[in-house]
Amino acid sequence: MADWATISSLATAGGTLALAGATYASVRSAKRSAGVAEMALQEQRRPVLVHSRIDDRAQSIGFADGRWVNIPGGAAAVEATADAVYLALSLRNVGAGLAVLQAWRAHSVAGGEPQTETAWRERVTAMGAPGLEEFRTLTRDQYIPSGDVGVWQGALRDPDDPMQAALTSATTQRSRFLVDLLYSDQVGGQRTISRFGMLPSDDQWLVAAARHWYLDAPAPR
Repeated sequence: MADWATISSLATAGGTLALAGATYASVRSAKRSAGVAEMALQEQRRPVLVHSRIDDRAQSIGFADGRWVNIPGGAAAVEATADAVYLALSLRNVGAGLAVLQAWRAHSVAGGEPQTETAWRERVTAMGAPGLEEFRTLTRDQYIPSGDVGVWQGALRDPDDPMQAALTSATTQRSRFLVDLLYSDQVGGQRTISRFGMLPSDDQWLVAAARHWYLDAPAPR
């Protein structure tokens, strides 16, 4: 005679196993869908800053001490006085989200001024991402909306600051230097560092985006 108790137990165990498998597959699918949705939301908020185009509108911006500068498209304002160094970059946000500027740093290219354009590019490319401890926090909020142009500005007013002396020298000698900007999306996530080359040209300074680093996600390279 059939052992109906055993058969019933095996049938119940089989049903439970099948249900567990279906539940696992469902949870895994839901997790994958949630990850895709989260990634899509992040991409909708991700800002990416590059230099503006030459045909973009000129922008004027003032500093706290009353000094004003005018920045043409694709260019920068780099001015040194006896009391301060003033910097401003014309930028374009080619990402999908609002760029909230957080901090900055300026520095020369390691090894001195390159003699050729190729040497400049190779040296900039070889330089790694800077450490966050090297950045200076902005003293006021600065934003650049998606698909639009905007301005980053910074100033140095401490005569004992080594960066001020270095930038005064670069301005006077019209030597190339770099500006690194740290920014995030509108909720403080997706922190990015973008590096810009400051290039003297005739009677103005041009800006060229060089590298980008993502701090909260894998970088695109």
